[in-house]
Amino acid sequence: MDNKKIRVAITHGDTNGIGYEVILRAFEDPMMLDMCTPIIYGSPKAAAFHRKAMGIETQYSIINDAAEAKDGRVNLLAAFDEELKVEFGQPTEESAKAAKAVMQRVKEDMQNHLFDVLVLGPVVPNPNPNRDEKPLTILIGDRVRIGLLTNHLPIKEVAQNISVEKIVEKGTIFFKSLKRDFRVNNPRVAVLALNPQAGTEEEQIITPAIAELEKQNMMAFGPYAAEEFFASNQYEQFDGVLAMYDDQGTLPFNALSADYGVKFKAGMTAICTTAEHGPEFEIAGKGIADANSMRHAIYTAVDMYRYRAEYDEPLANPLPKLYHEKREDGDKARFQMPRAKDIFK
Repeated sequence: MDNKKIRVAITHGDTNGIGYEVILRAFEDPMMLDMCTPIIYGSPKAAAFHRKAMGIETQYSIINDAAEAKDGRVNLLAAFDEELKVEFGQPTEESAKAAKAVMQRVKEDMQNHLFDVLVLGPVVPNPNPNRDEKPLTILIGDRVRIGLLTNHLPIKEVAQNISVEKIVEKGTIFFKSLKRDFRVNNPRVAVLALNPQAGTEEEQIITPAIAELEKQNMMAFGPYAAEEFFASNQYEQFDGVLAMYDDQGTLPFNALSADYGVKFKAGMTAICTTAEHGPEFEIAGKGIADANSMRHAIYTAVDMYRYRAEYDEPLANPLPKLYHEKREDGDKARFQMPRAKDIFK
């Protein structure tokens, strides 16, 4: 793998939120430019307004094409150059229009391979999300990684959207991502139960799904009752945790990841991360937003790019297999954990 600077595309998010503040403050540390070449897709006018309003010292150069981006500096690509009124604290039609224009330019440049990884600035969540999206959302903190089996579902709809096939599909994505994106050689994943006490879903869906993952040589364990699992720190014994729904994963994640949180969409060709927080309109323009999560979203994307290159390199020119090696179950036995019948007694 060569030592070229990794090009990180960063969208500005909602211009009335904290997007520009956390992005520009993330690059106040000059060492960030030793790690990557940032290309901020945004509005020069909005960026200048934010920078002046909060006294941010980060310097940037305005470019019109990603091919013009230079190493050793912050590049601001003029993806939206119309007049734009910044109104701290609330989303508007103008800010939504700017965010959409930026994303359209990013998609075009991604298809033309003009950058290596993508980091999304904070925006208002989609009011009509794709509830059955193919990628797996993984929450990444300093102490835990939590995958969300379902997204944006009312509690009453969660049970009917859980199936053996879905758990196996998302569990497989999780395992592959842990190996390729996080450089974990033998991932161990805990699967959470849906109910506090063993019920139909655990017996007929989750336990058979775990058995199927095991059959496919993936080290999956559970199902674990979520409250006891996190209260007793069992998560520390695993490389990842698969939660059944949003709150089951996000609430313990936020409690365990006070320093920073990053979201990642696993199962996609492109590497795409974002800070775990939203636009945080209530503090926009006050100069008090914490850039730590944005900085770690950039770190994570850069690390993943390098890990993927290292992981894929041997696979590009594999050596011919000279003999058949019998599979050994030593690792599986070593990491064997209690099953549902033991946990739900």
